[in-house]
Amino acid sequence: MEPKISPSDLLANSFLEMAKQFNANVELIKVLKSRTFKIGDANVLVRASSEGKNKRYFFGINYITVEEIANLENPFIAFICGSVEKTVIIPAKILFNHLHQISHDRNGEYKINIDQDLNIVLSGRGNRIECNQFVNNWSLLLAPPIFEDNKKPTTVEESLHSVLQGRLLEIGNVRGYHTFCPDKSKKFNERNLDEIATLQTCPELQFSNYDLLRQIDVLWFKPRGNNFIPEYAFEVELSTGVWSGVGRMATLLDYANVQLYVIANDSKKYTQVINSFTEYQERYRFIANNLVSELYSAELNLRELRTNIGL
Repeated sequence: MEPKISPSDLLANSFLEMAKQFNANVELIKVLKSRTFKIGDANVLVRASSEGKNKRYFFGINYITVEEIANLENPFIAFICGSVEKTVIIPAKILFNHLHQISHDRNGEYKINIDQDLNIVLSGRGNRIECNQFVNNWSLLLAPPIFEDNKKPTTVEESLHSVLQGRLLEIGNVRGYHTFCPDKSKKFNERNLDEIATLQTCPELQFSNYDLLRQIDVLWFKPRGNNFIPEYAFEVELSTGVWSGVGRMATLLDYANVQLYVIANDSKKYTQVINSFTEYQERYRFIANNLVSELYSAELNLRELRTNIGL
């Protein structure tokens, strides 16, 4: 017996078939857990919903999903409202910038409501994101993106790498560490990573190769007198090639207190690589990138809760 396909999956499949009719290449983005596709030159999160109460359409989307999509190159969210003929194709950055006006639970799940006029409902009486220009507007997806100053477009892997670096910096900042990242011009939520890091220059350490140290993706330090003591080091590895980051972090092996983390989406590849460091492999730890994202969301929610109750 073939597995039953849900109504939302049927709607999503119809949307993708229509995209192919426009001669657009359609490809699932496998490095993301969300249902996101490369359609032409656009990166599109596809969500579908049947008509609910008061002729509205409800979509639950986690904050980390919206944030990841908004940080991709040329990002959109396609909200399919009951049928493919009623699809809101909205730039992801517009929705991301309005999230503070949309209710959510403590797990960061946002309640996206689209009314019968296909406008996105915001908090406050009569407050909406007017979506007339986005309804069934396939030209948004099919037109080639415009890049500033002939900037080379980034791949999904490159974008996600910057997102994970940004999240690790934010977690470190929330926990009170001094943070450093070498990739100063890369962006996360429209901010350069060096604006998020608290240290503009990597501290020099007595027992570490400085040229390697300052290339590590993210570092957390604790101050001690006039010095900084390394506490955590992170390398984000999303490619399937040789992981040079493991070797870079080896420059911190003489610091017994430092925790060395590899953030990746392939535990088998991690095991293959780390087995070549048999003498030191117990110093390294693997974390799946989606768990970093969940921790980041939890840290932000806890910070918000502390602020709200003043404790």
